[in-house]
Order: sequence, then structure tokens, then C-alpha cells
Amino acid sequence: MSILIRGGTVVNADGERRADVLCLEHKIVAVGTDLDVPRGAEIVDAGGGYVLPGGIDPHTHMQLPFMGTVAADDFFTGTAAGLAGGTTTIIDFVIPSPQQSLLDAFHTWSGWAEKSAADYSFHVAVTWWDESVHEDMGVLVRDHGVNSFKHFMAYKHAIMADDDVLAKSFARALELGAIPTVHAENGDLVYALQQKYLNRGVRGPQAHPLSRPPALEGEAANRAIAIAEVLGTPLYVVHVSCAESVDAIARAQLRGHRVYGEVLAGHLTIDDAVYHDRDVATAAAHVMSPPFRAAEHQVRLWQALRSGILHTTATDHCAFCAEQKAMGKDDFTKIPNGCGGVEERMAIIWDGGVNSGRITRSEFVKVTSTNAAQLFNIYPRKGVVAAGADADLVVWDPDATKTFSAKTQFSKGDFNVFEGRTVRGVPVRTISRGRLVFSDGQLSATAGAGRYVKRPAFAPLLGGVDRLTTDQPMESAI
Repeated sequence: MSILIRGGTVVNADGERRADVLCLEHKIVAVGTDLDVPRGAEIVDAGGGYVLPGGIDPHTHMQLPFMGTVAADDFFTGTAAGLAGGTTTIIDFVIPSPQQSLLDAFHTWSGWAEKSAADYSFHVAVTWWDESVHEDMGVLVRDHGVNSFKHFMAYKHAIMADDDVLAKSFARALELGAIPTVHAENGDLVYALQQKYLNRGVRGPQAHPLSRPPALEGEAANRAIAIAEVLGTPLYVVHVSCAESVDAIARAQLRGHRVYGEVLAGHLTIDDAVYHDRDVATAAAHVMSPPFRAAEHQVRLWQALRSGILHTTATDHCAFCAEQKAMGKDDFTKIPNGCGGVEERMAIIWDGGVNSGRITRSEFVKVTSTNAAQLFNIYPRKGVVAAGADADLVVWDPDATKTFSAKTQFSKGDFNVFEGRTVRGVPVRTISRGRLVFSDGQLSATAGAGRYVKRPAFAPLLGGVDRLTTDQPMESAI
């Protein structure tokens, strides 16, 4: 099985050049001109457009059991929607319940993900602590290729990890060569503010952003960074949504600390006016955490993405339908948190970034693919168009347009936070594992075609084996 993509310009994080791309089975075997093409190879005409590495979304929640319901997209429908948008790999989250074994949760999620249409990997959340968690983290790194662990600083009385858990887990991650990641919001104060607004009778979606102001995100980001800095571990801050978090990350980077930031396509383009929509169902459909912020924060987020303070773009894809969102019609704290976006992310970033001149085409590749591959140690297997890399590719037409709508999306959610937004620059062909799976609007995703991607510890970008600077296990110090 071979495919030749011809007539395009290959764009990588380090530059671009006119070249054809030859894929054999699941790998890229040659990039250049005048290639020796096997007889019978499938020819994909790039039509003078761009050939990019398949997108990597490092933050999704497919089939997530959350707040009394389950996300609308399972691992098949969610990854299929991603393929239609040019995303060929996701990194999803295993989220154990408090007191649940990390390994048991990992095996549960692994079973759900067997139906994935695209390649997938997992972060594993640490939601509690005892010696079994310490041991499970080691098994996950050594035997299952998990090199990142998630910590929720929000969701009090549910999955929130306190500072003691953060410190112990961060130290263990350092020993194992893994990277801790955090959802940075001060969960105690969020809970207090939620109760304040409920007691005042403010029960609708408009109270959601009021109970989660930017200051609480900035405080939590600062706190997580301080813990990581004291312990000497790198840190990855997910879904940075406000200037306060950007500033915390930038200050740490100036001190020489390895702190990395992720921003969502939604936070770059949607503001908090949505929570005041006259249609309560529409306002509820936008409830996610952190919430969408005032428009001035978008300016800082784009600046941080361009300057390298923020490194990756993601979606936090966790689609819920109107019936599910209505669970919180009388209490905003019961609205399931989550929005879609895996299908739209790359076009949103291109239109808002490349077309506006905020970022270059190569920077687009960095923030939608390459940086995630390097941070989570699957580069150069993914994140680059080069011989030896996986045959995950996107043919991009910079002049084609598309208007996003829930009526035409492949996601099973019944709402689209980018509804009515027209973008210029879209994926017209997607190749996943050497197979053409999306072409001119037609999706031919196959359940189970994706494969689990193991991610080795000690990523070179994070300092590799040099990260452990003492022979004494860090955990013994706390």
C-alpha cells in the first residue's frame, strides 16, 4: 500500500520546500522530487497547496464520564471528527476516581479507546495519593509508555489534588522522567464563589465565569510553578486562558525554569459574552473550565503563542448535548463542563493566526503538531514530514473556505462553539497511517484503525537524563 502526494509545498517547523511525499504502508519513505514511485501507488494531488504533518491534539476527553453523564463523542466518533479537521493523533486523559487504582483506570480507558479511528495516547491523572499510586506511576511509565501525569487543582470534592498530592506526584514524575501537567484553578476559592452566587440566587450560566475569575487561574499557575521549581521538575500548564497565567509562565521561563503552556482554540477566539446569551441553552453550551474570558485576554494569548511563551494548541474536546447541559438548568454548578473543537482546531488556528499575520506557516506547524510531539517524546515519529516518520499527513488548501456548524460537523455533539464562523484555509485531504481517510469533505474513518502510541520517558526537550540532579529520590525530601 503506497501513496504519493505530489504538487505541494511541504511545511515543517523548520521551514518549507516544494517536494513530493511518498508513503509506504504506515511510514513516509521519501520526501523530494523525481521520486521512484512504486507501480500502482495511489496519487494524491496537493494542487499547489501545503503538505503538513498531521495535527496532534494533546488535550481531549473522549467518552469521559463526568458530572453525572458521559461525553457525547466516544473514541471512534471523536477521532473520526479529528481526522476531518486534520488531526491524526490525540492524547486523551485517564481520570481515576479518588481511591481508584491508576492501573485499573488505565486499562478501562484502553478498552474504550480500541475503537479509535486515529492514533491515540494517554495522560494519566493523579487524583489522590498513597504508596500504590507511587508504584502505579512507575508501572505506567515503564510498561505502558505513559510519560505525563495530570493534576486537577479544581473540582473540589471530586478529583481535586491538594498541594501535598502535587508535591509527591511531581517528585515521583521527576524520578521517572515524566512531566507533570496541571489544570490551574484554585478549587477552594472556586467552590466558595460558586456557593456565594448560588446563595444570592444567581443560578444561570452567567455565574460560571464569575465564580472562576482569571485571578484564581493565575494564583494556581503560580503555585504549581513554585512547587515544580522547588522540586526541579518541568511543568506543563494545560488550557491557559488568561493574561495572569501567561505572566506566571513567562516569569518562570525568565528564571530558567522549564514551564510549558497550552492554549485552546476556543480561548483564542471566543469571549465571555457568550455566557450572557438570551438563549440560556446557548449560554450553557459554552460552559467549560476555565471559562471563556474577556476579549483582551485573547490578545495576550496570541502574543504568548507567537513569542514561544505558550507552546501547543489543543481543544479540551469534551462534547455534551443540550439535554446533558440542561442538567444544570437550575444550578450552574451542575452544568457538565466541556465543549467540542477537535474538528475545528487547526482551521481556527490557521485563520486566526496565519491569515492575520500573527504566526507563520512554520509556526503553525510548531503549535499544532511539532511542539506537542517533542514535549511528549514522540518526535520524529510524529510532528514532521520526513522519511521515517509516521504517514500522518494533511493537504492544506490556504484559499478554501468553510463555515462551521453543528448541522454539518462530524462530532456527535449537537452544538458548535464556532457556529457560523467562516474560515479561510482548511484541510482538504487527511492521510492517517498511510491511508487516505478524508478527501473533499468525504470521511472514510474506520473504527479500530488507530493504534496506541507509547511515549518514552526522559524526553530530550525536557532535559532527558540530566533532569535528575541528585542521587537521593526527591520524594524523600517531602
